[in-house]
Amino acid sequence: MAPKGDNVVVSNIKLERMLSMKGGKGEASYANNSQAQAQHARSVLHLLKETLDGVHLNSPELPFVVVDLGCSCGSNTIYIIDVIIKHIIKRFEALAVDPPEFSAFFSDLPGNDFNTLFQLLPPLATYGGSMEECLAADNHRSYFAAGVPGSFYRRLFPARSIDVFHSAFSLHWLSQVPESVVDVRSTAYNRGRVSIHGANEAAAAAYRKQFQTDLAGFLWARAHELKRGGSMFLVCLGRTSLDPTDQGGAGLLFGTHFQDAWDDLVQEGLISSEKRDSFNIPVYAPSLQDFKEVVEADGSFSINKLEVFKGGSPLVVNQPDDAAEVGRALANSCRSVSGVLVDAHIGDRLSEELFSRVERRATNHAKDLLEKLQFFHIVASLSLA
Repeated sequence: MAPKGDNVVVSNIKLERMLSMKGGKGEASYANNSQAQAQHARSVLHLLKETLDGVHLNSPELPFVVVDLGCSCGSNTIYIIDVIIKHIIKRFEALAVDPPEFSAFFSDLPGNDFNTLFQLLPPLATYGGSMEECLAADNHRSYFAAGVPGSFYRRLFPARSIDVFHSAFSLHWLSQVPESVVDVRSTAYNRGRVSIHGANEAAAAAYRKQFQTDLAGFLWARAHELKRGGSMFLVCLGRTSLDPTDQGGAGLLFGTHFQDAWDDLVQEGLISSEKRDSFNIPVYAPSLQDFKEVVEADGSFSINKLEVFKGGSPLVVNQPDDAAEVGRALANSCRSVSGVLVDAHIGDRLSEELFSRVERRATNHAKDLLEKLQFFHIVASLSLA
């Protein structure tokens, strides 16, 4: 019998209550492994600003409300909120109008490490309550901040209350692993795989359907919450292949060394094959057509821009020739986004075994990883139809 991990393995728990990026500030934390996301976000800032230029400016007597959906727990979300608010301030100033007060909501699933995020927030500049004085204060934020826990696939805010929605690197996370994918009686059973990459046709169809159902729920909720004249700017992992089992960069991240490490645990008798097969990463990198079909079928939004961009590598290393550093970066990158799910499935001890094997395998293929591991992103700018 395969040994269990040190922790009691979590079972029958909704993904929504469990999923989060790895919290804290440790080596494998999301806060310390999201530099690539920061670089990729900066590469599309010009498109974000184009979207912001189209947002209707209401009376400065009304607060301007910004939301980052899937904010996670690092500094990237704070940077983006800052960019958005400063750009809107410039638009008001160009009209010779005093800017309004600003509210920023940081939203993610309940398991998100909001404590770490809030510790990163700069202090609010009050200075007697004058917004002009707030804006002039260095190293202070010029907005009121709050955290909103919950799934963005459902309603989170009152109707017509939000001016700008932003979401980056989150919509490829599904609300759940499709049930048929882990049902041994189903033709979609993803036997031997822990992700959609390389899966059979039925499993791929189940993943695609789940993505489309989730995105439709997301759009329905935002259509109620967004103010008339407001906009959404969305970035998620995408793919250029028409074949959903070819997930591109996401497939290389979860479908090669991560997959092989799970196989190692099975072959070494540390877990059963059934235990491996009951674990699937709830990630789907859509094609442009996948995304467009859902937006058009929903009908609530007009597409201002919908493109695929090459985002680059998720690996940020100081010494590209140092294979050990590359291997460690790949393992930490995987762990920062999937470690919480792996820990829950097989326990802490076996999770350590798994990611040590990911690191070892990645170290042995460091040059290949740096050359081939490239992400593509779907960038969408939407406004109410």
